[in-house]
Amino acid sequence: MEIKEKKTTGLKREFEITITSKTINELVQNKISELAPKASIPGFRPGKVPHNIIKSRFGKQIFGEVVNESLNNASKKIVDDFKINAATQPKMDVKSLDEGKDIKVDYSVEVMPEFKVPDLTKLKITRPMVKVEEKQVDESIERIAKQNTKTEKINKDRKTKLNDTVVIDFEGKINNEVFEGGAAKGHHLKIGSNSFIPGFEDKLIGKSSSQNLDIDLSFPEDYQAKELAGKKVVFNVTINEIREDIKTEINDDFAKSLGLDNLVSLKKSVKEQIINQHSIQSRSKMKREILDLLANSVDFDLPNTLVEDEYQSVCRAMKSNQQTVNDQKDKPNDEGMSKSEKDDALTISKRRVRLGLILAEIGRLNNIKVEEKDTQNAMMQELQRYPGREKEILDYFKKNPEAQNQLSGPVFEDKIIDFITELAEVKEKFVSVEDLYKEDDIDIKDELKKEKIKKSKPKVSKKK
Repeated sequence: MEIKEKKTTGLKREFEITITSKTINELVQNKISELAPKASIPGFRPGKVPHNIIKSRFGKQIFGEVVNESLNNASKKIVDDFKINAATQPKMDVKSLDEGKDIKVDYSVEVMPEFKVPDLTKLKITRPMVKVEEKQVDESIERIAKQNTKTEKINKDRKTKLNDTVVIDFEGKINNEVFEGGAAKGHHLKIGSNSFIPGFEDKLIGKSSSQNLDIDLSFPEDYQAKELAGKKVVFNVTINEIREDIKTEINDDFAKSLGLDNLVSLKKSVKEQIINQHSIQSRSKMKREILDLLANSVDFDLPNTLVEDEYQSVCRAMKSNQQTVNDQKDKPNDEGMSKSEKDDALTISKRRVRLGLILAEIGRLNNIKVEEKDTQNAMMQELQRYPGREKEILDYFKKNPEAQNQLSGPVFEDKIIDFITELAEVKEKFVSVEDLYKEDDIDIKDELKKEKIKKSKPKVSKKK
């Protein structure tokens, strides 16, 4: 086997692999010798099949196995001898693959860029904090009380009004036919909750108990059930009861109805929930700040293959007129995008790849890894997002190991962020609730803006 380095262009390394026909023939003969004692072919005693018969029967298969093994060995040798730290899967372009002739293959691979990770102890990060006031706790408890409001049947004779709860039987018909999900009996509906299609609840105001009425409406054009969208419908409704809210007293009894000992315990629990919610948002803001600082800290060449893969992903996200997968499968992801949009997609892709490589290098240098228990915890959190479907989602993960592997990316990133937070100079700053949650929606435009700001500033660290 002969390996020649052809050229180096940026991060791309190219080699030529030559495996002589003599070497291939020897390896083929060795394989046949290994198979002969075990070979079983009709007309021959087991283990007594002549080599030439084995070759005539299985020669092409053996040749293919030998070539694959030889190329795998060549790839390993290139990595070891030339100390290749591959950033992408190598590509092999077979130039000659005929039996009896030398095998020639062009081998190319992109290597990891060399760069210096910034001194993490010198990163200055702000941890936004919110002081939880008694007023916030009281407001939250009032919302909880409102959500748990009970009703009672009215005894006096009066018409329905806004915020009443009516117990109704209803049946909806389209073209005089009942449609699926369009009928119910004993349904509790709070007038003004907007839980029915527009106009339905308004038609119930000013009506009497035991009254029967027809309500003519149309489903909204953008209704979620497309088979009903825009269609005219007639609901026949009977009002069985009119109920009104019972004022909820916020006291120890109310706290006990929620499973707590008393009102003090309820306030403590609510305060802890608010603090936890704010801490999640605070960490999210810190994470963004850390990623921005890292993205601005160093510049270096990027593997084109990684950038291209990320570019395709960004283009799919940027497409304003989303098409189905079937519509897009034979078309480039950037088809229909302007030159400016394509340039923006490339800019964002480079930022993401650069950040990914920096985080990976921090993890490598500090031996930060995703353990099996980390992936299991992430899977459990994912299951909690789908109450009632836990078994279905768990089965999906078991049948799709790739889906499990996808969970490790965010877990690894979080472990890196935690590591950086421990080393960096963190300053706490009290902010208002509004400021803590301001600009919470980070999108592609935000990434682009940050990258353009970065390019307008002098580089903090240069490529090696």
